[in-house]
Amino acid sequence: MKFISVICLGVMALALNAHAVTYRVPDDGGRLVGELKIVKVPKGNVSLESIAADYQMGFSNMLEANPRVDPYSPLPGTNVVIPQKLILPDTVHEGIIINSPEMRLYYYHDGYVDVLPIGIGQLGKDTPAGWVTKVERKKDGPTWTPTAATRKEYADKGEPLPAVVPAGPDNPMGLYALYVGRLFAIHGTNANFGIGLRVSHGCVRLRDPDIKYLFENVPVGTRVEFINEPVKVTREPDGGVYAEIHQPLSTTFEQINSDNYSPIHLSQKIRTFFQENEVDTAILDQEFNERSGIPVMLNPVDF
Repeated sequence: MKFISVICLGVMALALNAHAVTYRVPDDGGRLVGELKIVKVPKGNVSLESIAADYQMGFSNMLEANPRVDPYSPLPGTNVVIPQKLILPDTVHEGIIINSPEMRLYYYHDGYVDVLPIGIGQLGKDTPAGWVTKVERKKDGPTWTPTAATRKEYADKGEPLPAVVPAGPDNPMGLYALYVGRLFAIHGTNANFGIGLRVSHGCVRLRDPDIKYLFENVPVGTRVEFINEPVKVTREPDGGVYAEIHQPLSTTFEQINSDNYSPIHLSQKIRTFFQENEVDTAILDQEFNERSGIPVMLNPVDF
């Protein structure tokens, strides 16, 4: 694993709050924000998922940034990368942006952006992409009405579901929900595991403190956009060229920890970016192979 820079979190550029990692949106047109942080695995019964929760990261982000670390029983004292340096998606800086491949939700407000880890739909129950909608309504204490197919799926596992799962701590939708479109929801969860994984039936799920924050701060009518960008790139105002590469949506949990990667299909916009900017192709090829989910400078010599 390579790192261009590894330093502690910048107080002015990034803040770790109770609800999110918050960044000031650059006012010079740049999209590279934050810094990497390295921590040592403490003694005790910990996993990459528990460390991810401590630093408000998703499990997939930790797996990508730490491919040689045992995800379930990391050795105490091992250095672990907290990937809090990132490229803001190439979208309007407004409302909520959900980028499914990197399993992050961005909430833009008042010159800042909150970045929250999410869980998304399982293979075959995909979270949508290429969709612009809005928050239609919010619900404190949502109920869950599983589809007939979902009820059959659970019944086949010996876990029959009622027609309507009542609100409360045992509800898979958690304690709060933001409904976007007509029926799709951004909601909480009743499980501690699964943020940063493909585990839902299509909706977007967050940890309880994160969805509570969104519920209390996101107005009804807020713009919501779903995107599918496993590759993010930027040319910064100072001339630095960066790429941040994640696993594409077709990747399973097992593939994240193996060399059996799914192919990445580049959009014409990304292809044009690489053609128009002088980049070190060796660095780019290595990052396409590693897919670390960490921004990497592609023109260190020119820079």
